[in-house]
Amino acid sequence: MRTRTAMKTLAAALLLIPALSTSAAEESWMTMSGSFDGWRQLGDANWRIENGEFVADTGRGFLVTQESFTDLHIKLEVYANDGKANSGVYFRIDNPDAVTDSTAYEANIIDERPDQTGRTGGIPHYGPPSEIVNAGGKWNTYDITVQGDHIVVMINNIKTVDIHDTNHKSGPVALQYAAGVIKFRNIQLMKL
Repeated sequence: MRTRTAMKTLAAALLLIPALSTSAAEESWMTMSGSFDGWRQLGDANWRIENGEFVADTGRGFLVTQESFTDLHIKLEVYANDGKANSGVYFRIDNPDAVTDSTAYEANIIDERPDQTGRTGGIPHYGPPSEIVNAGGKWNTYDITVQGDHIVVMINNIKTVDIHDTNHKSGPVALQYAAGVIKFRNIQLMKL
């Protein structure tokens, strides 16, 4: 009788393990949308929140996380009103008070960039996009994984960059506004 009870208890515990693992994974994502909590503004972009989305359409500037990251996974959605709209997702920023594409990695958003090696889906100065993905006029998904020297960028489920680089080791994440109408939503960050 005790053996049967112990076996039932063990079976019930084993059934709970996958549920606990899923919960732990879900809890490690940081949701960074719908509030400026955890962000600071740099520059004069007119960032505001509309319908839970970060929106900007004038000025130039960034939303910069207050927290720094080394290895991380970034998932978000971004809207650019047309091919000339200019934005980006910066990560491992060396100096959070002077964000540029040479002091950080930038997953770029600008279809009609004069130098197409740094267009949408690429990382200017580090990794041109292997596929052409146009972001203008629609919502797009960015999925960025940075672990050690390995950086993978996916836009709309298409891998556009897969590089190894050690120039930038750690730092905050930033969302850029430079031109057009830019919106961000469903921003999630996970430390790896």
